[in-house]
Amino acid sequence: MFSLFNDDEGTVVGLLAERVRQDISFGELAPDTKLKIEELRRAYGGSAHSIREALMILAAEGLVEATAQKGFRVTSATQADLEDITRLRAEIESLGLHWSMEKGDVEWEGNIIASHHALTRAEAAVEADPIEQALDWDDANRAFHSALIASCESRGLLEIQNRLFIQGRRFRLAALREGQIDFAENKRALADIMEHSISRNAKEAVKALRTHIMRQCT
Repeated sequence: MFSLFNDDEGTVVGLLAERVRQDISFGELAPDTKLKIEELRRAYGGSAHSIREALMILAAEGLVEATAQKGFRVTSATQADLEDITRLRAEIESLGLHWSMEKGDVEWEGNIIASHHALTRAEAAVEADPIEQALDWDDANRAFHSALIASCESRGLLEIQNRLFIQGRRFRLAALREGQIDFAENKRALADIMEHSISRNAKEAVKALRTHIMRQCT
């Protein structure tokens, strides 16, 4: 719980959206939970208008559903939802990586190497402390996957990938809490993706990336 004392409405809305986003990701706000404006205002602070605007941001990301008759609720998180998000991510990121390998320069390669190094360190940290390091680990994941497709020259593709990554966070964090992450396999897979990407081996890079993403469904 926290209170917000800021005259900048945009900043307040952004902070509220981030706090609710985190609580959805960690399961504090469970799937299908009805989100009542007044209850959220008391829990998180801000005005009713700011809460509503924050929920609209999360609705655009796919974490919240908004209907004229029923208001807001947390979106479902079924196995079918996970499979849908994961399949779409595999397709979008494979295409983005392929395009980036065609257009990427030395800076693109360097960013992949740097983000891979950061993710390797984050994986070691979260394996030792899954609770405290969870968000840093997922942020490092996000940075690595973003670096892979950063040179695709398609704003639309990048926006879709970002939206899917946000939607998948609660599944990844649940898997982490339940001890379902195979960090040894992750280490091998991430190294393969990096090496094939910077060597411009499109077939093997895309294959490794797709396999790594799709493992999240199992």
